[in-house]
Amino acid sequence: MKAILLSAGSGRRLHPHTLNRPTSMLPVLGERTILDVQLDALASHGVNDVAIMVGSGADLVDSRVRARGAPRMRARTIYNPFHGSSSDLMTCWLASGEMAEDFILLDGDTVFEPNVLSILLANSSAPLTVTVAEKSEYQDDDVKVRVEDGRLLELGEGLDPDLVAGESIGMMLFRGSGVAAFRCALSDAVRDPGALGKRYLSAVDSMTDEVQIETASITGNWWGEVRSPAKLAAVRAGLEQLEKLEANGTYGQPGRVRIRR
Repeated sequence: MKAILLSAGSGRRLHPHTLNRPTSMLPVLGERTILDVQLDALASHGVNDVAIMVGSGADLVDSRVRARGAPRMRARTIYNPFHGSSSDLMTCWLASGEMAEDFILLDGDTVFEPNVLSILLANSSAPLTVTVAEKSEYQDDDVKVRVEDGRLLELGEGLDPDLVAGESIGMMLFRGSGVAAFRCALSDAVRDPGALGKRYLSAVDSMTDEVQIETASITGNWWGEVRSPAKLAAVRAGLEQLEKLEANGTYGQPGRVRIRR
């Protein structure tokens, strides 16, 4: 299994934390960075081929990948020279060459407990599976999903809250025909005159009529996205609590109250 990490953003909303480093290089558990947490989780599930899309602070990411020197994982970076003037659609399109087999697509600011990845890999056989979580209330910038009879019909930020079945956490799994379908959708999307300002999610949304897209619900499991100083603090607190649960042997036990986002 391969993974593609989208970590080319500048992290402006995280200033001052990202003035001298990219979001993926922010420490979230001691000296472990967001990238470390992601790579460790992927490696623990047998994902040993990882392409990391980089832009701002690329040299720091390169150094971190070299320093890890994980013998069981082939991790490398791919530079997006347009990172300062484009959104993540262009970053994703530049990764098209890595999309030749089944792969996980992961936002560079998403962290999660190990069980989240287990659920995605164990319950997905569709061409595309989107990992989602339910919440009592949704914010305007949440990437929401509309689902009917188990099939994802629509995703985006502007969906009617009354129709929303959950929030995409920024982790997707492409299998079989879904791989080629996504490459085609990306190719079509970048031809749009406004492509530089679009997100890759617009390409995913364009696939809903022709591709069977399912969801994997991880509601009740902990995850977080580092998109503001407040969310950075929440992610650090959540990971510290998870580490304590693992240390005292209570992580994953039946009846354990999971950390909620």
